[in-house]
Amino acid sequence: MNAFEDMRLFAQVMESGSFTAAAEQLGLSKQYVSRRLMQLESRLGVRLLNRSTRRLDVTPLGQSYYESAVRLLNEVQAVEQGIVGENAQPRGTLRVSAPLSFAVAHLGTLLPEFLKRYPQVAVEVDLSDRPVDLLGEGYDVVLRIGVLLDSSLIARRIACIPRLYCASPQYLAARGTPRLPADLAAHDCLPYGHGRQVQWQFQVGGKPQAMAVTGRIRANNGELLKDAALADLGIAYLPRFIVGDALADGRLVSVLDSFAPPALQLSAVYPQHRQSSRPVQAFIDFLRERLVHDLALQQAPTLDAAQEPL
Repeated sequence: MNAFEDMRLFAQVMESGSFTAAAEQLGLSKQYVSRRLMQLESRLGVRLLNRSTRRLDVTPLGQSYYESAVRLLNEVQAVEQGIVGENAQPRGTLRVSAPLSFAVAHLGTLLPEFLKRYPQVAVEVDLSDRPVDLLGEGYDVVLRIGVLLDSSLIARRIACIPRLYCASPQYLAARGTPRLPADLAAHDCLPYGHGRQVQWQFQVGGKPQAMAVTGRIRANNGELLKDAALADLGIAYLPRFIVGDALADGRLVSVLDSFAPPALQLSAVYPQHRQSSRPVQAFIDFLRERLVHDLALQQAPTLDAAQEPL
């Protein structure tokens, strides 16, 4: 019997959502993981998971065991790191997922600097605008822009990302400049996202207001929409880091500035069992240090660097 190993196996199953995914993360067979957890339940005399052909559901006792296990695992990891010493360099491979446009704009220069600072760390980066399954796909940390919903994860806010509405001078000369959000009903918009309806956010009279918009081009990539705006096809609503250069040289012009909503938050999100990981924390601290200046993001985050449950 190895109670510590059983805790680690159970925590990984909980965070991965299945025996198969947990086994892949741990480099073990599915049968071995399943058998060990059955032995754990037998030893404890309780059922931790309700199993079906499609999913695993945690029992109340299983949830309590998981929370205690994560806390103990983090404490053990902290003790080991204390033995190694605070000055020890982070080491290991870091699996990162980040939004495509953001990563192309900024991580291309920042990652080499990070790797030079920490020569014993390797980084695997997946660039995607889709919402990734951090636990199921085995990422150590995911960079996300916007609202965070994953209540079982930990987040640290890195920087603020202003968004703005903009169009080419040629488009505005032909179609007119909108003065109110309601004026967009008479314009071609360039929605970001998929689905039948995309809503843009505004601040009207100090209160948030959403408006459905439509256009001839809809995409889930900001660079493509910026190019469409540059081609005089409509009004885009994009982060400043995507359109900043085009605004600076006059190829795009911002509109409806007084109705812009609060800036989005760029956050680093990671599972609870990575809370004490030196490579994860070093990477997040590095991004906080560099992005506040490099993103040209007008303002720094108002929250401190403490971990916040989502």
